[in-house]
Amino acid sequence: MQRLVAELEQAGIGHVRVNEPLAGHTTWKIGGPADILLIPGTEDELAAALRILQSHGVPWCMLGRGSNTLVSDKGVRGAVIKLGDGFDEVRFDGETVSVGAAYSFIKLSVMSGKEGLTGLEFAGGIPGTVGGAVYMNAGAHSSDISRILQSADIIWEDGSRDVFGKEEMKFSYRHSILQERRGIITRAVFRLANGDRKEIAAAMATYKDRRRRTQPLQMACAGSVFRNPLNDHAARLIEAAGLKGLREGAAEVSQVHANFIVNHGGAKAEDVLTLIRRVQHTIEQTYGILLVPEVLLLGER
Repeated sequence: MQRLVAELEQAGIGHVRVNEPLAGHTTWKIGGPADILLIPGTEDELAAALRILQSHGVPWCMLGRGSNTLVSDKGVRGAVIKLGDGFDEVRFDGETVSVGAAYSFIKLSVMSGKEGLTGLEFAGGIPGTVGGAVYMNAGAHSSDISRILQSADIIWEDGSRDVFGKEEMKFSYRHSILQERRGIITRAVFRLANGDRKEIAAAMATYKDRRRRTQPLQMACAGSVFRNPLNDHAARLIEAAGLKGLREGAAEVSQVHANFIVNHGGAKAEDVLTLIRRVQHTIEQTYGILLVPEVLLLGER
């Protein structure tokens, strides 16, 4: 591991941190240490890092702003990659917007509205980065990434690069090609449409007010825990089964929104996983439906 760290540092791969605790990098405030946390600042640094990791046979995974992610209490063996400031910029050009993968998805929706562009209103309540949103085809309010993406820049695990259009991304519900083939999105281009600034602001204000009333945003959480089953909503099933308020340690099925699990302070990943399994078991026994987790599980079990 020391030889790998030395090679990464010699190659100038942004920031290289050893045994970095990941709880401070996730919205759940949960997670053990990563063997190595890499924070590249440019596409060249990222490509070089991936080539070096591949040459050493070291596994790696991505971490954005840490929402929608549960990191193991034992941490992550190998390398965790988190894109640096060089991937956090945005450019508007007519009805298109080109944005770095580390840019806040919520901030992008706000900025687009201020530019008088419509199409990203649904993103106003989706935490995380643009890259993470594209990776999982994030969506809300009957819209998603697949409706507006024009292209995505990708660096594959061998350091090679591609620009994929919407069709090549193989979008489906909460799915993209990046869940089939190992790579990292570095930039996305969205095609929006000209709209009325006041109407866009009003729609976003309505969504924001609804989130404030229906989601536990003041607590440490990671967004929706389960995917919605076909023709139903996970939150409705969980609430109907009487599982709001179910606790394991300091983790609790939110009493505000049943598809959220909140950390009251000091919750462990195992607490959250135990709750997830208990919810799955109850819903399957009660309704014959297996809820599929939407959160990504990272690290050693």
